[in-house]
Amino acid sequence: MPPKKVVSVNAPLAILLPPSEGKAAGGGKPGWRPGTGEFGRALTRQRAELLTVLESLGGGDAKLLGVGGRNLEEARRANLSLPGSPTMPAHQRYTGVVWDHLAPSTMTATVHARATESIIVLSGLLGLVAFEDPIPDYKLKIGASLPSIGKLATWWREPLSKALNARLAGRHVIDLLPNEHRAAWTPTPDAYAGLSTVAFVEKSGKVAGHDAKAAKGLLARHLLESTDAPADALRKWRHPRFKLEIREVSPGRS
Repeated sequence: MPPKKVVSVNAPLAILLPPSEGKAAGGGKPGWRPGTGEFGRALTRQRAELLTVLESLGGGDAKLLGVGGRNLEEARRANLSLPGSPTMPAHQRYTGVVWDHLAPSTMTATVHARATESIIVLSGLLGLVAFEDPIPDYKLKIGASLPSIGKLATWWREPLSKALNARLAGRHVIDLLPNEHRAAWTPTPDAYAGLSTVAFVEKSGKVAGHDAKAAKGLLARHLLESTDAPADALRKWRHPRFKLEIREVSPGRS
């Protein structure tokens, strides 16, 4: 049976974000297991398989993990001690530029609750992560390739898309993913209230790269704080350097 088409300007919001390379150290209980978090039940098997592969690789080398020296040793240690390792909520664990400018620690209770309901992260190790999910320290990019698995984005695509699309049903989805994360997801727009894919563009017309990470965090915060319908909130956002290039897909259209 085809997915039910839902069209509503007042549809609940969903924001898709990348994780961050930077992660806060430490954590506490509960100890992490492959079945931990909102998507743990759906993705336990894949997470457990990745743990086995990482163990066979000694946690990963410099090429796989993209770091060297002391950072490599810390990343290996984290990757080899994942089962039962200390956790903290995803919004505290992720410390990169996007997340710094989203600034979860400064959210009001209302905005924090909306973030908890709306934000979903696509992760190389975990597949999908919700805003409040307790997650471990780890190091694994979704663009990495592993022996016996291949490129993670391709390997994750089927199970990740199934779990994510079920979660996105009836929502207006704002896609703020980089291309390497977007490659892990096959959208089903007919199941959503709407889908807006966003690119940040310099006022010169050049598509922005790394420099737009801060703007991405600010945009996500704006969407969470806005009382407008998601598509209207997107159109109202302003930045001194970047403008938005928005591709909108309504149910029944692609």
